[in-house]
Amino acid sequence: MTPSTRSRVLPALVGLVVVSFVTLRLVAETTIVKPEEVGLSTERLTRITDMVKRHIAAGEISGGVTLVARQGKIAHFEATGATDIESKKPMVKDAVFRIASMTKPVVGVAVMMMMEEGKLRITDPVSKYIPSFKDLKVAVEEPRQGAQAASGPPKYYAVPSAREITIRDLLTHVSGLGSGPMSSASIGGAEIARKPTDALSDYVPRLGKSVLEFQPGTRWTYSPGAGFDTLGHIVEITSGQPLDAFLRQRVFEPLGMRDVSFCPPPALESRLVTAYLLDPGGQVRKDSNPNRMQSKVYFSGGGGLVATAEDYAKFAQMLLNGGELNGKRLLSPRTVAYMASVHAPDTLPGRTPGEGYGLSVRVVNNAAASGARVSDGSFGWSGAFGTHFWVDPKESLIAIMMIQTPARDMRPEFENAVMQAIIR
Repeated sequence: MTPSTRSRVLPALVGLVVVSFVTLRLVAETTIVKPEEVGLSTERLTRITDMVKRHIAAGEISGGVTLVARQGKIAHFEATGATDIESKKPMVKDAVFRIASMTKPVVGVAVMMMMEEGKLRITDPVSKYIPSFKDLKVAVEEPRQGAQAASGPPKYYAVPSAREITIRDLLTHVSGLGSGPMSSASIGGAEIARKPTDALSDYVPRLGKSVLEFQPGTRWTYSPGAGFDTLGHIVEITSGQPLDAFLRQRVFEPLGMRDVSFCPPPALESRLVTAYLLDPGGQVRKDSNPNRMQSKVYFSGGGGLVATAEDYAKFAQMLLNGGELNGKRLLSPRTVAYMASVHAPDTLPGRTPGEGYGLSVRVVNNAAASGARVSDGSFGWSGAFGTHFWVDPKESLIAIMMIQTPARDMRPEFENAVMQAIIR
């Protein structure tokens, strides 16, 4: 072989080796089968992609990645549209998405791990770990008068809380912490507001100075950030590790979740899908770090993670398997069942009929009453930028939808498109 020939052949061989390695890695990590092998219809699964294309054509999303697995095998895994409207860069299966509140079930699993190790009980008052939460007050709104009746922040006075808030209250969104206009206004005040240099250990104790939106346990109202940021700090206290280190060592590495992060390094950031918001004129580009969620110092348990669809599918499959994946056990089956049980019933004010709430997850306890197209006992959650997942133990199925525009109508449409593809 002449030097000139070698200079042409060697790069080609190296490229072949790299491609082969990537292919082998995908084969080793992911079992992809013909849908009919796991009781799904190839023809009917195309309706998932058709649904995504409709929303792209309507200008509601730039694109997305969808994944469906049954009996532990992937039957549908598609990338559709673009990662960025302006550049028209094609969507890819390993695109990275801000999963926002789909971070919450990950933190929920971390809390369950600490519970299994005897380091906490979910009935424990939060003040056992964060003393500043001992004497929380509850806001009572004053009647609106004059110009304030139509607009402006609510005025309120504070009364003592009837009882302390517990870890269970935070996991089920019945604590009242950061769960409405009055509590959010108090959290946003200068005395409490999060600073750019804060870690969880700096900020969360200050939340003990805030007011609760309602008496604990009396209603269900979502806590977008404060509740699960507090849980993240409790994991730090009980484990002795920063939240990012705990999740990396105890959850992500054992499950083989390589592309999940609180603050994506350049290699992941280059695959990060552009986030958009919808307004009457179409999609409006968000900045590169919407809501300041991605941080090197503040690891938001309420919504800080980025991930790929395949990475999150490993997490969901672990839950479907009763706490284990590929020989790595995070939780016992009984604990996963406990996590996915109804802890906040659908009769509680604020809940949807037929949908209770478990420990960090929505639980469909009566699909007919809720109008959901999933099986009774299914559980999961969604993210502010449109991401959505659920685990269906009855059908041995998981489904993931990753988009970066809050097109909420797509969630029930995705559920319907997946469920109608089950043929046995």
